[in-house]
Amino acid sequence: MTMIRLLGGLVLLTLLAPAQAAPSPTLAVQPVPAAPALAARAYVLMDFSSMRVLAENRADERMEPASLTKLMTAYAVFKELAAGKLKLTDPVTISDQAWRSEGSRMFVKVGTKVTLEDLLKGMIVQSGNDASVALAEHVGGSEKGFVTLMNQYAQALGMSRSHFTNSTGLPDPELYITARDIALLARALISEFPEHYKYYSIKEFTYNSITQYNRNLLLWRDQGVDGLKTGHTESAGFCLVTSALRDDMRLIAVVLGTKDEKSRAQESLELLNYGYRFYETHRLYAAGQPLYTLPIWKGAEKSLRLGLRNDLYVTVPRGQYKNLTAAMEVDARIMAPAAKGQAFGAVKITLGGDVIAKPALVALHDVAKGGVWRRMIDSIRLWWH
Repeated sequence: MTMIRLLGGLVLLTLLAPAQAAPSPTLAVQPVPAAPALAARAYVLMDFSSMRVLAENRADERMEPASLTKLMTAYAVFKELAAGKLKLTDPVTISDQAWRSEGSRMFVKVGTKVTLEDLLKGMIVQSGNDASVALAEHVGGSEKGFVTLMNQYAQALGMSRSHFTNSTGLPDPELYITARDIALLARALISEFPEHYKYYSIKEFTYNSITQYNRNLLLWRDQGVDGLKTGHTESAGFCLVTSALRDDMRLIAVVLGTKDEKSRAQESLELLNYGYRFYETHRLYAAGQPLYTLPIWKGAEKSLRLGLRNDLYVTVPRGQYKNLTAAMEVDARIMAPAAKGQAFGAVKITLGGDVIAKPALVALHDVAKGGVWRRMIDSIRLWWH
């Protein structure tokens, strides 16, 4: 059931029930308390699907990343793998520079050949700086060349307040990130490379007869946690980026600058528990699903189907799903040609009078210009309108 009325130059289409969204269990509407105040320099909690931030503190201030830098190192390597420029079985020769890397190590030997996949495990599970440098040199020709690639990918992801100077996270005045930027990076790793994300849940890895354990304590404490990365230097403090999946809802927590290993795990778990306790996420509409069909003038076809480029998810306080309203604002008069993906309006999702999402409504197919007769007939019809 719908109601349509003209609003300025737009058609307002009110949808009385959002489509394709599974209703939440019956719960009494409850107020959402303030997010917990964590003993950390900065933090952010973000829903993976809707990208809604549920809690934050100093999320846009520059912070030292320590080994969280290796998330971007991995992202750049995964990009090369996806492009077919690398294979997991590729042998990588360990340079003297990689072998001499300071800090945490995988314990590779200079001059030996190590598979790219083993180096990825050594960097992700063991946080090996030697593995990070070896990967950087293999992909970028040099660590300096690889850093250029890291920064290019950071800008493409919208990490506008972050800058990288090495592949390891060793302290440098010009190496910095923000909690929000790292959450964006974590989301990209999970969504773009699900086949490689599995490395982040590995609890231990043995190389050169040396077994080392993943420093992410939450992999043992919470069965929903399946990543991502720890970091620590004296100046950065103890940091942790965590992702967890419970009942089809994935959250990403970034906690920076806690006092010790135990604290970063405990503060991260508290943040995740807050999000799962008080919020729920729903998919309202699927990408490419026709949401509205309207006339198109002077075209080879008489109608144009509109929908969304991407799945539309919303995250709302528990018990509030039934109070969502959805409306479409659509251009009142559309002329051919229309290109697939071209925007002709928006879907507006509101809760309690607040707009919580407003993605573009786009053409789901091309419509070419009509012939001379069609254009002439429609011109006459438009004149009478």
